[in-house]
Amino acid sequence: MTYQWDIMRSLGINDHDIRKFTDPQHWLEYFPPLAKEDLKSLGVRVDWRRSFITTDANPYYDSFVRWQFTKLKERKKIKFGKRHTIFSPLEGQPSMDHDRATGEGVGPQEYTLIKMKVVEPLPKSLSSLAGHLVFLVAATLRPETMYGQTNCWLHPDINYIAFPVKTGEVFISTTRAALNMAYQDFTSEYGKTQVLLHLKGEELMGVALKAPLTSYDVIYTLPMLTIKEDKGTGVVTSVPSDAPDDYAALRDVQKKKALRDKFGITNEMVLPYKPVPIIDIPGIGNLSAVTACDQFKVSSQNDKSQLEKAKEMTYLKGFYEGVLLVGPHSGKKVQEAKKLIQGDMVASGEAVLYQEPERSVTTRSGDQCVVALTNQWYLDYGEPGWKETVRNVLKGVRTYAEEVNNNFLTTLDWLHEHACSRVFGLGTLIPWDPKFMIESLSDSTIYMSYYTVAYLLQGGVVNGSTPGPLGNTSRADDSGHTKCGDTHQPCLVLLDCGIATSLTHFDLLQMRALFTAIVKGDGVQVADLMLGSQPCPTVEEYRRNMAELVSRGLQGLTRIQNVKVSNLFSELFDVLMKHKVRIEPNYTSVVMAIMVIDGLGRSLDPSLNLLEAVTPCLLHRARTQLTDYIVGS
Repeated sequence: MTYQWDIMRSLGINDHDIRKFTDPQHWLEYFPPLAKEDLKSLGVRVDWRRSFITTDANPYYDSFVRWQFTKLKERKKIKFGKRHTIFSPLEGQPSMDHDRATGEGVGPQEYTLIKMKVVEPLPKSLSSLAGHLVFLVAATLRPETMYGQTNCWLHPDINYIAFPVKTGEVFISTTRAALNMAYQDFTSEYGKTQVLLHLKGEELMGVALKAPLTSYDVIYTLPMLTIKEDKGTGVVTSVPSDAPDDYAALRDVQKKKALRDKFGITNEMVLPYKPVPIIDIPGIGNLSAVTACDQFKVSSQNDKSQLEKAKEMTYLKGFYEGVLLVGPHSGKKVQEAKKLIQGDMVASGEAVLYQEPERSVTTRSGDQCVVALTNQWYLDYGEPGWKETVRNVLKGVRTYAEEVNNNFLTTLDWLHEHACSRVFGLGTLIPWDPKFMIESLSDSTIYMSYYTVAYLLQGGVVNGSTPGPLGNTSRADDSGHTKCGDTHQPCLVLLDCGIATSLTHFDLLQMRALFTAIVKGDGVQVADLMLGSQPCPTVEEYRRNMAELVSRGLQGLTRIQNVKVSNLFSELFDVLMKHKVRIEPNYTSVVMAIMVIDGLGRSLDPSLNLLEAVTPCLLHRARTQLTDYIVGS
């Protein structure tokens, strides 16, 4: 095994200096200069004045993040409560993407745990649990299909445990699933399971069960060799009418006497059980799994390629087009009935809600994560009003490909509550609750905007130990106000917003002329400056269209928030494309920068007067550093 100490030695660090890394702050001092030199040696062009550390070691960035979160809390976008989150038992705190070695982007997946009661008298393998209500708990994503259960699947070689839960009942599942349940308040002691029995799957074959909703009085546990120990509970309920895997496996057990004999399965446990019609799918029928397996000639449960085709045919069509045939929600579409049936089962005690990571998540410390129900501060990304605001913004966003916009909308749909606090680490303390830190993704959501002012605040030093041109008074306080020096005579200021571009002196003169023409309302001059020496067959119409656009944009303008920047530039690009005028790349960079600043400012404070807020700082910089403009290149 390679240890971190060995890795540091291989980097040429001696043992005496390695000891200094026990102080987390030493990492921030040691590695940034080395990384900078390596990037330089690779020929990477970077404006190093904008480099900064994103922890409280940098008082300027720390203040920036505290301001951001104070504003979000004022707008009730941050809340506190118990939430399901990816959690590291070893570290004792939520594990966010930056904390993970594997599983970046993985979130909690909700399942319905179906409680299948072991029929008394208990079998010999469970006799020590006599006097308890014992349940095999199966995790399913399709609670509405429980009307069609014919049996329960277990893997003969998987290890299971029996453990008590708060209700006094005993659950049987894999150890991994039990640990997830323990961190979701299933057990008496948070995060702990009391193991009553260790069991091999083969010891539980042929156990009689009473399953909820199914038309069969009793069903039995049968062997399935494709069950995975690291997914779900290791207990799988079988619905062969609508699940091709279940139908193929049930058919195998019914056909293969040797397989039944191997695990002590009698004919009575399996042969009488037939798929139950529960969902009608247009064009497929009411036994979709049977139809699909026959159509794709699935030979056995090991025929993976054909089973995949059968599942493709049944699952999506069944969920979106299928109609329920049984129960109190008969006649409803499956997608409508799913949540209703889940709610009914939970309310009646026949099922419980359970969550686990969508896929395996491992922390940088090597710990396997669970889903835990923890008290935490969280960003309420799922709030309908907030989502609707973003949807309206996206309507005005023009992307090169429609797929990009669709991806934005898809992401917006699945966004929900996001934990933004942790117990320890490097970063910024939550201003109103300093026992928590802001987690490492939440404090970086708008750091791109900090690039635009970093060189003014920090003086080119990554930790902010040396004040920049604005001096110490430029630091924002927790209320979100920025304090600057005296007022100054107005002058034109061009702030580079961190977009990767190089501006020549000629570019700057052109930019200044362009924006001066816009402010003066001289649309013809704007048109000519953007046209330059390009040929334009419709030059007079182009000038007229641009003049109308500038006039319309400035009409009634008294404050900067009255300008709908996205709409304005959308119209600008329409005019340019209509007359085949090519926009210079540097103009594009500045336009994008303005849109970034405008969008950021409005998202934080819809009433923000951006010009009024930044003018004192910019004019102070303009007076002390340059004669008539600021350029960050």
